[in-house]
Amino acid sequence: MSYREQIDLSRVPRHIAIIMDGNGRWALQRGLTRNMGHQEGVETVKKITEECVSIGVKYLTLYTFSTENWNRPKSEVTALMGLVLSSLEEEIFIKNNVRFRMIGDSSRLPKTILDRINITAEHTARNSAMTMTIAMSYSSRWEIVETTKHLANQVKSGILRADEINEEVISENLATSYMPDPDLLIRTGGEMRLSNYLLWQCAYSELYFCETYWPDFDGECLCKAVVDYQNRERRYGQTSEQIQNKKHSEC
Repeated sequence: MSYREQIDLSRVPRHIAIIMDGNGRWALQRGLTRNMGHQEGVETVKKITEECVSIGVKYLTLYTFSTENWNRPKSEVTALMGLVLSSLEEEIFIKNNVRFRMIGDSSRLPKTILDRINITAEHTARNSAMTMTIAMSYSSRWEIVETTKHLANQVKSGILRADEINEEVISENLATSYMPDPDLLIRTGGEMRLSNYLLWQCAYSELYFCETYWPDFDGECLCKAVVDYQNRERRYGQTSEQIQNKKHSEC
């Protein structure tokens, strides 16, 4: 039985976040350039987007380009920017009824990239099957610093009192305020760290790490991660007994 057949479609994670790792290593193992690996990774994005829609995921957030990635060789950064342009094919979003959004430091992006991102977001704004967000020029520490500045300015101007700041207020002022926190975070490529990605939002996310490089990560790999997620017990600091008693009381 395939992993796709094992999924309980009534308990699919509402929000899946993915760290797409391994493009360069995948390419080097095959005697290809790193840029060719990134190109293959774009094709995987399209396939995984469609698979997420098909099983009922409502939010998909992809770590596309971190603030630290600006430190890579200029030729690779330029190539990555070009791939972002080529990946924003509106027909894919329209065909699958997917809304497109971006989070990150847009001030650092080339105008051609930012214009295409804004146009794609505008043209897909009414799509409702799923929201696919790319984290572009993004890092969680950048996001938290920017949110802190914003709240400090609100306090300074009298809009907000310092004692009114709580977890809910912070969440409402993050770049991800329009989406729920990830239920499941997947990282491909064998590394086991969060790499400055959605640190606030993933406080209680289930983490799934796999050895598969991103270009080889297909729909069945995604479904395997979802099945693993469904076999876990999410306790949010409670005991197993408390969770089971709550389930029984709701029956």
